[in-house]
Amino acid sequence: MSFLDTLRQWDDAIACVDRNDLTEALRIFLAIHQPNSKICFNIGCLQLLNQNLDAAEKAFDSSICKDEHLAVAFFQRGITFYKMERYEECVGDFQLALKALRGNQLIDYKVLGLRYKLYACEVLHNMALAEAHLGQWEKAQKNLAKALEYKTDAKVNIINRAMQSTLKQKVFKAVEFPSSVLFRPNKHYVAELEKKDYLGKAKVVASVVPQDQFSGFAPLQPQVEQEPSGPKEPEVLRALEGDPHVVLYEFLPETSDELAVVPGNIVFVLQKGSDNWASVIFNGRKGLVPYNYLERLEMSLGGLQKVERSEPPSRIPPTRPERKQGLVRGESSSEDLQQKVCNQKNNKSACTKTSLNASSLQESQPADNSCIVKVYHTFNFAVSLASGSTYKTLVEKIGKKLNISSLSVTLRLTSDATSAMSEDTDMESVWSGVQSKHLTLWCSTKEQTSVKPLNNDIVLVALHSYESTNPEDLSFNPGDEITLISKINQDWLEGQSNGNTGIFPASFVEKRPANDQ
Repeated sequence: MSFLDTLRQWDDAIACVDRNDLTEALRIFLAIHQPNSKICFNIGCLQLLNQNLDAAEKAFDSSICKDEHLAVAFFQRGITFYKMERYEECVGDFQLALKALRGNQLIDYKVLGLRYKLYACEVLHNMALAEAHLGQWEKAQKNLAKALEYKTDAKVNIINRAMQSTLKQKVFKAVEFPSSVLFRPNKHYVAELEKKDYLGKAKVVASVVPQDQFSGFAPLQPQVEQEPSGPKEPEVLRALEGDPHVVLYEFLPETSDELAVVPGNIVFVLQKGSDNWASVIFNGRKGLVPYNYLERLEMSLGGLQKVERSEPPSRIPPTRPERKQGLVRGESSSEDLQQKVCNQKNNKSACTKTSLNASSLQESQPADNSCIVKVYHTFNFAVSLASGSTYKTLVEKIGKKLNISSLSVTLRLTSDATSAMSEDTDMESVWSGVQSKHLTLWCSTKEQTSVKPLNNDIVLVALHSYESTNPEDLSFNPGDEITLISKINQDWLEGQSNGNTGIFPASFVEKRPANDQ
């Protein structure tokens, strides 16, 4: 689905909300293919308004995985867990919402299209309420005392009443988000949906041609004394590189090195890999596109012509090919950038795959002897393994999901740090407490020690600090040691430092002297 189609449906759904036709608005939102984070948030709010709590949780999960900094989505999912009486998960989400506020008193989402202000004191208020339901009255009082530091004049009475209730060990009323308030599309984009005719229709006033009734504009016709001897080769055809192809299906990228294209675009294939991925150039930008989404064109002096096909293309796009290690990046030199950088760069790639493959969080029912383990980390994900598995099997499965060593994984039964698990944990009692074949755990990781370079490895020393701007970049500080893996080109290198692997500018480092090595 194109951006314009998504924008139209988004605007139609908001119009239904304004007419208080929430059922039709939800139907339109659910019909949007590959919705963005804001649309997923809107779906969750409408499902929450209809008391469809499971559907609301899945929608907010998708919204958070698409935008892990959306504090209001953590807040709304916390409200959903509160209504489901899952208070420990509720506390965890309110903690993540407070973290996303980054110490600010409030966030005003008006500039993003949401007429709502999320206050830090309200987040702490609801966190204290969930802790009160768990019987943790001292923690609830501490959070309410902290809320007084963030309070505004309009919120003083709410915090004071909650404080008085906790002193009497009584629960109080939660502060809820107005679910009918939704993210609206950019009004400037919506205004451009309808094409406007600023010129109007031309009218013939005078013409050298008798009975001329032509209305419109025609290009000037060149006048030459002699006809050319033959067709002239277009300059643009000589300037282009690569083989021309036409795009048959819409392709939406999942990683930073992939390129978004829509049907009808003309792209030029620079190189085709053995895994059915092609490095193409389109509008001056290079990226990866599945080759089975393209159709070859013949380039001639008369223009571009399609190659004859035995069968017309189907309307359903083909299956997305699997990415492999040696993917083409469009570099003509022999030192092509290796794709393993994207697979080794911390946990963001895992979150992207989880968000785009919603089956990991939306599995209906596991197998007979399997259990779905939902893990709360800096992002949320789920793994499936046999019920009754040992602690070692569990951490190895989660470590493999996070692409780190199992020794760096620490699991907890609750959000409280005192509930850490170990190999001595009685796993029989853990599995016996599983309900509906779903287990919830909290996960934390520690930094991996840097890899000790081999004798034949080249060690570099950072001269300046470098902060990564892309998932495949490597961050470091002055004085850090970097083990060189490969040379990308004259300006970029690939290396490993502090347990992370990525690319970085060659001018930011220097080779360590031989006597130091």
